Amino acid sequence: MTETLPNGEPEDALPHELTEAIEKPSEVEHGPIISFEHVNIAFGGRPVLEDVSFTVDRGQTLCILGRSGVGKSVTLRLLMGFLKSDSGSIHVENKEITELDEEGMREIRKRVTMVFQNGALFDSLSVRENVAFPLRERGGLAEDQIEQIADRLIEMVGADDVVESLPASLSTGRKRAVAIARALAAQPDVVLYDEPTTMVDPLIAKRLGNLIQRLKKQLGFTSIVVTHDMRFAERLADTVLFLHQGRAAYFGPLQGFITSGDINIQQFLTLDAYELPLSPGG
Repeated sequence: MTETLPNGEPEDALPHELTEAIEKPSEVEHGPIISFEHVNIAFGGRPVLEDVSFTVDRGQTLCILGRSGVGKSVTLRLLMGFLKSDSGSIHVENKEITELDEEGMREIRKRVTMVFQNGALFDSLSVRENVAFPLRERGGLAEDQIEQIADRLIEMVGADDVVESLPASLSTGRKRAVAIARALAAQPDVVLYDEPTTMVDPLIAKRLGNLIQRLKKQLGFTSIVVTHDMRFAERLADTVLFLHQGRAAYFGPLQGFITSGDINIQQFLTLDAYELPLSPGG
């Protein structure tokens, strides 16, 4: 049975004003939208990622899995240009980003946005104003359209009861939900999620999972999700990157990961799915 939102719309359908206002991600000429090729990075002489390669096709969801401290969140920060790799190549929409300066990375961040664990919201702005900020910055919309889209995004992530609240008054889970709404308002091609379900109650986790699926199905959004939650990954992943001791121990379809005979993967599937993360991120 199809679930419905409070206004009676089916939960698997995005609201009309949202699909009208948010353009589908632009097409690339050829190849994957994101690719890592033999990427290496070390901190203080300790390797974090070693010879890691993977690709993400447009409109697909990649879930990055692995134990704490294996470089999952580092992978996202490399994509955003917050960290620089020691060697290897990283392409976003066929553009090499490893040598870009901050101005060049600002252009990339218009296409690729990240939802941080702490939300990274503007402390002095209400929830509604935080979500509306990217819409106002982009321009081209009337104020009533901006507020309507912001309110619907907030509703879709389950934070419609705190629209006038400031971030300081929100729980960690609520902050992350609002951060996802704000990220979507920026109309990126790719959304990076860093542990979206950590410290989030099951109802919000379900809403966020449904939202990621609907954005992929109806608008062609590409997602990379770092998660410890195997059940969440099973719902979302088209492909899986499993990092073990800094290396890509598996990259391929979800089903192949689940049925893999690799002992490290089997230990992760049987143990880590039932354990809380040892530390935030990865």
